[in-house]
Amino acid sequence: MIIFDCNGVLVDSEPIATAVAAEAFQRIGIDISADMIARYFTGRRPSDMFAAVEKAAGVTLPPGFASQVATMTLVRLSEDVRAMPHAGHALSWLRGPKCVASSSNLDRVRISLQATGLDRFFGQNLFSASDISAGKPEPDLFIHAARRMDVEPKNCIVVEDSAAGVSAAVAAGMAAIGFVGGSHADENLHGKLRDAGAVSIIADMRALKSEVTRLRSC
Repeated sequence: MIIFDCNGVLVDSEPIATAVAAEAFQRIGIDISADMIARYFTGRRPSDMFAAVEKAAGVTLPPGFASQVATMTLVRLSEDVRAMPHAGHALSWLRGPKCVASSSNLDRVRISLQATGLDRFFGQNLFSASDISAGKPEPDLFIHAARRMDVEPKNCIVVEDSAAGVSAAVAAGMAAIGFVGGSHADENLHGKLRDAGAVSIIADMRALKSEVTRLRSC
């Protein structure tokens, strides 16, 4: 089975989401940039980000702040999100079961996939870290997805764009392919994904089929 992260892998959504979050923080007087959010929180649950910001800034976020950010993010994604180049091509050629396991809530995953037309490849096989106790880099989400899909973790390949996600896959006993083709990827991402345990790195979704074939033959 192939397990896909959503943001930064299937859809090029990270710059949109980090910009929305940074704007929201700045409106309440917390000086944090989109680049800082990307650096420290890519691949992690929004709830974990909010908790970390509260602790670092020594403040309590206003009531309803998280839901406001979520709503604004959904609006922006529905208007602006695009599929990752060649994601549809890769999904069309990959055989066997596929699912999405994302740190985002299911509303964001569904809107992103529907807006880009990629939802047809997954049906109801969408899983969110909102449904488990610990988000990435803990393995809980990927283990949850494998259990729901009735596949052994050792038979799963994860496609991830964050060190937290790769670490979670490795901890779950799964092989991880790192993806560095998103617009948010910088020159350090390749090394971060390798250090986290990715068995291979691709920058173009057209290379995914051959990597999956290679790993399945190992």
